[in-house]
Amino acid sequence: MLDELDVIRICVGYQADGVPVEVPPIGAEGFSKIEPIYEELPGWKTSTYGVTRYDALPEAARRYLERVRQVTETEIAIISTGPDREHTIVLHNPFD
Repeated sequence: MLDELDVIRICVGYQADGVPVEVPPIGAEGFSKIEPIYEELPGWKTSTYGVTRYDALPEAARRYLERVRQVTETEIAIISTGPDREHTIVLHNPFD
């Protein structure tokens, strides 16, 4: 799905009335004042369908994944590149 995008936006935070907030409000009424802060990354415009090795992904795709890892402060274990089980890149076993 991301393969065809010129630019990919990642939400890296929120702001209310132009002021960054650490955590969005809990109640639905507070969301009317919240705006996402986006970071834009270049797309890769190359098919990643069925890729099974991380180093075979386009460089821009690897930079996107690294940025997602940084923003979420979460390691990426598995990357899906298609609908079949074989269409995955396993970076590490998440159950180890």
